[in-house]
Amino acid sequence: MRQPPQDSELGRLFGQFPRAGRVQWIGLRPARDVPMQPVDVVLAEAGRGLAGDRYAGGSGKRGVTLLQAEHLPAIASLSGHADLAPATLRRNLLVSGIPLAALQGRRFRIGEVLLEGTGECDPCARMEAALGAGGYNAMRGMGGLCARIIEGGVIRTGDAVVVE
Repeated sequence: MRQPPQDSELGRLFGQFPRAGRVQWIGLRPARDVPMQPVDVVLAEAGRGLAGDRYAGGSGKRGVTLLQAEHLPAIASLSGHADLAPATLRRNLLVSGIPLAALQGRRFRIGEVLLEGTGECDPCARMEAALGAGGYNAMRGMGGLCARIIEGGVIRTGDAVVVE
């Protein structure tokens, strides 16, 4: 969604967040079709991606993928699971406490790293295999956010997520 002018009432509301978010989990995809590898710390490289992730070095628009922690129970319920591990959904960062959808087109910091939300992270066909029949649709609208790394650095589990 295009951001409204910052000097408008709607623009002011778009820029207001009740609190900072928090990184709950970090995972890397070292290669295609292999399980996610959970880590506590990762190096984010500007314009590239996360060190050790298979998407590092690509276009940069998908340098990091983020998933809303609050969506895990909903995706689990819609796909017929009691609960889901973050690794199942194959996103790099599980974030709680801040609405990721509101970060599209915005710059934000996670620890010392500056990112920019580039768009929704739509589910892929792998979700059907991971979640079972209907898994793709269970995740639609809750696939998270893709972001580019503007300024690199280290991201740690527990780091704050703060809008610039």
